[in-house]
Amino acid sequence: MSFYKLFALIALLVVFPSCEEEVTNVNDLFSVTIKDQKKKYTTEESIEVSLVNKKNKEISTITYNLDDVSVSANASESKTISLSEKKLGKRSVIATVVVDDKSYTVSKDIIIVASKSPKLYSYKILETYPHDNNAYTQGLEFKGDTLYESTGQRKESSLRKIAYKTGEVLQKVALQDQYFGEGLTILNNKIYQLTWQAKTGFIYNLNTLERTGTFVYGKSKEGWGLANDGAKIYKSDGTEKIWTLNAETLAEEDYIEIYTNKSKIDSVNELEYVDGKIYANIYQKDAIAIVNPNNGAVEGVINLKSLKEQVTQHPKLDVLNGIAYKGEPNILYITGKNWDKLFKIEIIAN
Repeated sequence: MSFYKLFALIALLVVFPSCEEEVTNVNDLFSVTIKDQKKKYTTEESIEVSLVNKKNKEISTITYNLDDVSVSANASESKTISLSEKKLGKRSVIATVVVDDKSYTVSKDIIIVASKSPKLYSYKILETYPHDNNAYTQGLEFKGDTLYESTGQRKESSLRKIAYKTGEVLQKVALQDQYFGEGLTILNNKIYQLTWQAKTGFIYNLNTLERTGTFVYGKSKEGWGLANDGAKIYKSDGTEKIWTLNAETLAEEDYIEIYTNKSKIDSVNELEYVDGKIYANIYQKDAIAIVNPNNGAVEGVINLKSLKEQVTQHPKLDVLNGIAYKGEPNILYITGKNWDKLFKIEIIAN
């Protein structure tokens, strides 16, 4: 055989490998199908899943997984998976298929929304207090009768300790010029403060406001709002997600996605934890979403329309942002970016 013929044969073998050596895309072998698939499902529904065996492979086992639910099936049967108590948002049904001791994984995405429309609430102004209209409010939280505030804007960001009834700033810590301050929360005698795009958070001593440490973000997009339930810290990042942070390490451990019974709610901003629910200010909306922290369902909406009209109108005036809870039933303290008032309001069911 000439050198050129040998070279051509080798080239053909490289370009056209034998059937035994051929590597096939898993999606060419299998796919997951859902009977009568819809665009959206609620937590009151179930889905019936099965596997499409495109090459008629001899399957040993199939296992379907959706979050913490695992269901085994044979090659020809379908399985029903309940969506009860599942987290909302984009979820994946994952099928692990075993053929000749080799595992293949394929998936099918679904969207789960809340099963009920949110309850609607309005408000009544009970009291009004002075607030610094130069404060670009990003985070607001009480510790006893003392109000703590995080403000934003580069070269203007700060952490503040405030006598809320008079608006007097008792203590103020300025952030370095490169940082844009965001949300804050208080846990275990520490203050945690976010910055916007620097992927950095700060830790302070509650009593002295001395900065004692920093923490970094994980997969969250940015730093927006913070709250805590006494054990876990919740963090918004400007999307539809609220992340759960380990209170000791500040590592992001999980997240929920915020959905009504119709659609997702993005631009989730300032947070407050109130009686087992997360109260979430939606950026550029005069409303607060009441969120189930277990699955992300919006269970209520507080309409705060016209509250901004009650403050002094000026060129720097910006959107509502700032939710504080003092332990009083149905009472919140609300302000906004560059507002000159802090409002004590009563939440009223419509």
